[in-house]
Amino acid sequence: MKTLKNIAGLVLSVSLLSTACTKNFDELNNDPNRPKESTPGVMLGQLQYRMVNTAINEGRFFTHQLMQVDAPRSSNSGGGLHRYVINPGAAVWNNFYLYLTDIEDIYATADKLNEPNYKAIALVYKCWAYSILTDLYGDVPYSKATNGAEGDFLPAFDKQSAIYPKLLADLDLANSLFVKKALTYGGDMLYNANPAAKDPAAAVVKWQKFANSLKLRLLLRILKRDGDVNVSAQINDILGNTASRPVFTGNEDEAIFKYPGTFPYYNPFYNTRQLEWRDGAYFSKFFMNKLNTDRDPRRTVWATKVPKNGVDTFSGIESGYPTSTEYAVGANSSYVDALKTYQGLGVMMTYSELEFIKAELALRGFTTGSTPKQHYEKGIAASMTQWGITMPADFTTRPGVAWNGGASFEGQLEQIMLQKYIAYLFMDYQSWFEKRRTGYPVLPRGNGIPAENQFPSRVPYPSYLQSLNAQHLAEAVAGMGGDNTDIKVWWDK
Repeated sequence: MKTLKNIAGLVLSVSLLSTACTKNFDELNNDPNRPKESTPGVMLGQLQYRMVNTAINEGRFFTHQLMQVDAPRSSNSGGGLHRYVINPGAAVWNNFYLYLTDIEDIYATADKLNEPNYKAIALVYKCWAYSILTDLYGDVPYSKATNGAEGDFLPAFDKQSAIYPKLLADLDLANSLFVKKALTYGGDMLYNANPAAKDPAAAVVKWQKFANSLKLRLLLRILKRDGDVNVSAQINDILGNTASRPVFTGNEDEAIFKYPGTFPYYNPFYNTRQLEWRDGAYFSKFFMNKLNTDRDPRRTVWATKVPKNGVDTFSGIESGYPTSTEYAVGANSSYVDALKTYQGLGVMMTYSELEFIKAELALRGFTTGSTPKQHYEKGIAASMTQWGITMPADFTTRPGVAWNGGASFEGQLEQIMLQKYIAYLFMDYQSWFEKRRTGYPVLPRGNGIPAENQFPSRVPYPSYLQSLNAQHLAEAVAGMGGDNTDIKVWWDK
């Protein structure tokens, strides 16, 4: 009995002690340095960092090989992007759809807090991400893609012809939402429109310029569909209303995530092994020979030199070579290690691209305020500035670079697209999309590319969708006319 009383007393004592210890538990365990609720600023910086990392990783390891910027040192399997072999889903599908749920959360939270700048930024990222997804695959989940919280785990695929008008409308909405004041909760690592910044209102204007410049990119992409969408009218609206629809006007405006080099925001290639970074791939002859012929100073910040006949030089290899070919380690030019820590590698859209867009629009008869030649030369100069290069005074007069105003329309367009291609280094898939749209640059066909392999027009859908979302996948494939790399997307037909 005494034992039972002791046990009961012990239980009561522990209970009282537990009550005393937990009475102020919430107060004691409240970290004053942690946010008490989710805000758009908490989510924004990490989202910006992760999205651009995914994009430039695809630029380096997907687009560069497909577009003959580089080629693998050895490739004996018969496959490879340089031989026009693209595996299903070999792109940004998983990551981008994950990021898009975060974007929707930022928009919804900003809407509740009455924060229009965050809503506008979310729309810009949404349009940037979806434009890449639909240009890669064609028809993709869009209107119901992020409805998982409502129980819709099997989203239907939207037609690209329906997606593009919505992207254009959302960029218009973003342009109208921006307010020239600091972001209340901070978090902006792209333009620093944060309360502590020197001039956050000017940074918000840069966001507005990004929205309108991105819209020009997308309008030019679908120019062939003028009539289905009022493309020309919308282009003229931007070009003729720079006060209300500003676009990039200098390198200081471009959408480049500058890596601070502090934890955790390092350049994503910081720890990339030498094997993957430069021993496993070399610049192609097509790319490097062009830079060598033009004595292009950008090669000095992009490529290593190697000894050839006793002289250090920039050297490239064939792309699409036979499976029996294997290049020796260190025998040709590859990426300099300095790029692995380069702060300005987080490219999304540049002033150089905007000037090349205007060069093409001027060539097509749009009123841009300058001639195709002037925009072309500004585009080259802007790319040099982007990479920290002082452009030689005679560069745009050198043979192969000098604007040929006497050439045919196609000849002049090819000039613009070739320089645009060079300036696209490390930028997601844009040079591939533009090659599909215009046919330029004209890439040599390697003699190791099987005759049946044609230059790809899209990426096949991820294979796992056949089991996870079979019905809607089948509907999309039927609507597209197939699910292989030869199928053209809506704007490319």
